[in-house]
Amino acid sequence: MDKSAARTAAFARRKAAHSPHAATAGYLSEVLAGHRGVALAGYMAMRTEIDPTPAMEEAAAHGPVGVPVIIGAGQPLKFRRWEPGCTLIKGDFGAMIPENGDWMTPQIVIVPLVAFDRQGGRLGYGGGFYDRTLEQLRAAQPTMAIGFAYTAQEDTALPLEPTDQPLDLIVTEQGVITP
Repeated sequence: MDKSAARTAAFARRKAAHSPHAATAGYLSEVLAGHRGVALAGYMAMRTEIDPTPAMEEAAAHGPVGVPVIIGAGQPLKFRRWEPGCTLIKGDFGAMIPENGDWMTPQIVIVPLVAFDRQGGRLGYGGGFYDRTLEQLRAAQPTMAIGFAYTAQEDTALPLEPTDQPLDLIVTEQGVITP
């Protein structure tokens, strides 16, 4: 299966699993509680992505939290400091980002995804932003990548490439998977 077909199938599974009102970040909060004060980057959920905001709000009480900002095609993401209640504006691809704030470098990155496997493989949206970003961050310092997804997004046959950065953990609404 090629990446395009894999994404189409994974989007359908994610849409079926999505419940915007369900409490789904409990296990993510538990994982992050073991890393209080460590610089963290989350993301602002779009469409049917599982929402990490409750866990990000808890983490922000203990240390810096940022969200990704797309700088340009083919470039790594940068992370702008985020705080609960800060003013957000639409960034590239419709992602909400803080209107202003300092840039920060995370040591933990909560990564959105389309599909994952139990070996730490991740299928993203196809732009390579997180792969480039994780590669750059990991070259500079140890950086943990936590995939956050619905259990239904698991796939046993992802079309991975050598440039795909692995996940260190996968957290779902049902538990934690260690590759």
